[in-house]
Amino acid sequence: MISRVCVVAAGGTGGHMFPAEALSRELQARGWRIVLATDHRGESYAQAFPAEERIALDAATGRGPIGMAKAGVAIARGVFKARAALKRLDAAVVVGFGGYPSAPALLAALSQGRPTLLHEQNAVLGRTNRWLSPYVGAIASSFPNLRMVPHGVGARVTLVGNPVRPDIRALYGRPWAAPTARGPIHVLVTGGSQGARILAGAAPRALAALPAPLRKRLRVQQQARPETLEAARAIYREAGIEAEAAPFFGDMARRLATTHLVIGRAGASTCSELAVAALPSLLIPLKIAMDDHQRFNAASLAEAGGAEVVLEDEASVERLTTALQALLSDPARLAAMSAGARSAALPDATAKLADMVEAAAR
Repeated sequence: MISRVCVVAAGGTGGHMFPAEALSRELQARGWRIVLATDHRGESYAQAFPAEERIALDAATGRGPIGMAKAGVAIARGVFKARAALKRLDAAVVVGFGGYPSAPALLAALSQGRPTLLHEQNAVLGRTNRWLSPYVGAIASSFPNLRMVPHGVGARVTLVGNPVRPDIRALYGRPWAAPTARGPIHVLVTGGSQGARILAGAAPRALAALPAPLRKRLRVQQQARPETLEAARAIYREAGIEAEAAPFFGDMARRLATTHLVIGRAGASTCSELAVAALPSLLIPLKIAMDDHQRFNAASLAEAGGAEVVLEDEASVERLTTALQALLSDPARLAAMSAGARSAALPDATAKLADMVEAAAR
């Protein structure tokens, strides 16, 4: 039997590309051939993407009449290019993960009557997905109560979850252990590629302001932008806190397995991974995120009892110190938060999404 082709279309951010890669690996294991449609930014996330071919679809964006005109021309050019590729490949289905490059691929598929499906990573339907959702065959969501869904589209939304990396999926179901009365407390500070001041500055200062008995038990691991690391290291050093700071941790699953509390942003992948790994968290949603989607991502964990949320405008050192002292000095509360996070987990998102793709392709 000849393998069918699935074209996976994703904009060039990790939030779009990582779940697209997880789906692609699952479909490949089921015998599908994978073709990736993305832009030049997506290439930086796609070194190990399991695609036999890549289609470059750069869709310009802009404001005002001139910017809109340029975007329209770029999309039209992308649709023309995608139509030729889909015809040549005889694509059985096209899956969009959002971002502007997914628009021409899906428009091309719709114009040819090919099966289509959208996956929305965030708790708010993104602009490209919102625009296309009335026309595609099905929509898969990562969070319950997806927001900004156009009228009449809700009946075609299926909750599947957000695919997470296999090594983090392996953490699901493992027992989470609260810190002992006098034992070390492992804290992971992650994120900060945007608005790094809070995570690289305020978070270390807040931890440094904790009472000495609590501070001496801390074992902090901080992942942040390179230019912010030395300042964070100095704060930890002066406070006598044992800390490791680096721009990237390649063994994140191993670190999460021993973490008691995560401090970070509320991106879709972060929230999904925290739930699967049953990790308590203090989340500071990125204020400038499109349509405030990080606040709604965080709300799903907070409503399940798995996270405390501090809005960016309220995230002073004093506010964070108060929140951290309450959390880190109460092992029973952390244990309850771990259970709450686990209750929000959708660990089989990748398989369920692949099932939807196969059903759409029939």
